Amino acid sequence: MGVKLVDLSQEIYQGMPVFPLHQKTMIFPNISHEESMKKIGFPFATNNLLINEHGPTHSDATYEYDPNGKFIDEMPLEFFYGPAVCLDLSHVHPEEYITPQELENALDASGQILQKGDICLLYTGHYNRAYGTEEWLTRYSGLDYSGARWLAEKGVVNIGIDSPAIDNPLDPDYSGHLICKEFGITNTENLCNLDQVAGMRFLYFGLPLRIRKGTGSPVRAVAVLIE
Repeated sequence: MGVKLVDLSQEIYQGMPVFPLHQKTMIFPNISHEESMKKIGFPFATNNLLINEHGPTHSDATYEYDPNGKFIDEMPLEFFYGPAVCLDLSHVHPEEYITPQELENALDASGQILQKGDICLLYTGHYNRAYGTEEWLTRYSGLDYSGARWLAEKGVVNIGIDSPAIDNPLDPDYSGHLICKEFGITNTENLCNLDQVAGMRFLYFGLPLRIRKGTGSPVRAVAVLIE
């Protein structure tokens, strides 16, 4: 028996696409090997990061969409680590919504079941199709209100997706986030490589940084597969 890790996290780099409301990612030198050598006699090199909590692959604190919600450092770690199922919704058109029927069909096709406390990742194919293009931030499928509620009522504590948001950008109500607010659960956005785990059950890690009063946090999302 072996273990295989699948990295589900997008690369962080200066110029990476971010949601228009968010700070652009900036990475710049703090000190070079040469500068450090002159100052302390040992070659350390470090960079500085300027990054939004919701810029790269990240999870939301419930406070982001609920003024009475919890900050990221207050949320249970079980929201970001545990058993997970990835559903294949890649056939849903980018301008359409992910409905309960689509979710049920994908779950049936996977042969898996959703249990209370599960993390559910939605493979839409958007990262594979559109990352790095103009459509990345503007045209992708997302949950409608009933679809998001279907997942929450199954007991899912974290809804992940391989696009900038769990909501369809055509949805003025931000239905996925609205359900997360109503049920007090989180979501994880800007995932990638979900095609490698679609239809499977696995152990998921996507632990947030312990940011005091954070509205969310970048995560290093990983699927752990037992072979």
